[in-house]
Amino acid sequence: MKEFHLHLVSDSTGETVSSVSRAVLAQFEEVEAIEHVWPLIRTKGQIEKVLADIDQNPGVIMFTLVNKDLRNLLRDECQKRGLPCIPVLGHIIRELSAYLNEEATSRPGMQHEFSEDYFNRVEAINFALAHDDGQGHWELDKADVVLVGVSRTSKSPTCVYLANRGYKAANIPFVMNCPLPENLEEIRQPLVVGLTISLDRLLQIRKTRLLSLNQEEETNYIDSDEVRKEIEESRKLFRKNGWPVIDVTRRSVEETAAMIIQYRQKQLEKRKA
Repeated sequence: MKEFHLHLVSDSTGETVSSVSRAVLAQFEEVEAIEHVWPLIRTKGQIEKVLADIDQNPGVIMFTLVNKDLRNLLRDECQKRGLPCIPVLGHIIRELSAYLNEEATSRPGMQHEFSEDYFNRVEAINFALAHDDGQGHWELDKADVVLVGVSRTSKSPTCVYLANRGYKAANIPFVMNCPLPENLEEIRQPLVVGLTISLDRLLQIRKTRLLSLNQEEETNYIDSDEVRKEIEESRKLFRKNGWPVIDVTRRSVEETAAMIIQYRQKQLEKRKA
């Protein structure tokens, strides 16, 4: 892996520049960034502290700064050092401003101001945590999405990701010879999605999980025949109920969540029709 220092400078929380940097770095498989995150940078003195660290760890600088003087100071100093200094929103704001014929409001952190959407996301995150791994199953009808799948099919992280998008998501584990919640096959309001995975990939994930817990003994959890039965029986359940199925073998959590959101939107559109 090729490593490099990446300085993320923001006059707000740093969430935007961090998200953009990770989306870009995902395109470079053999590169790993050593991140230096600098949030709430709003004065010349703070910029100077950032520059001092850049001198110690030279690399790439990405920033979201709405104050013109601070932007110019950071750019000029980075140019002197021969380092790339990239404004992650600058081009987008200019293009949108030109199209709308409107000046952008130069207020730091406006994208993070409290709004109804913000509180909806907080509520969704609390819901996901309270309904993880079969908890609170008697409230499944209150969910937007319910995920069902065998252990280690990324149900929990997918629910948290969906919650960050404002969707109330619950997940139910499929375990051989263990009854599912009685109301699972009767709920109508939420979208129920089955998550499946290839046998080889699931065995690999589960073995790695046991090693991380210092548990090396052979169990049904990693027995090839038993795991195959788990996957087959879970798929039978999905087919029986007509639930959409997503194979997560080669999909990231973000990709799985994007597909679930599409299914949910189609479900809501059908109800309106």
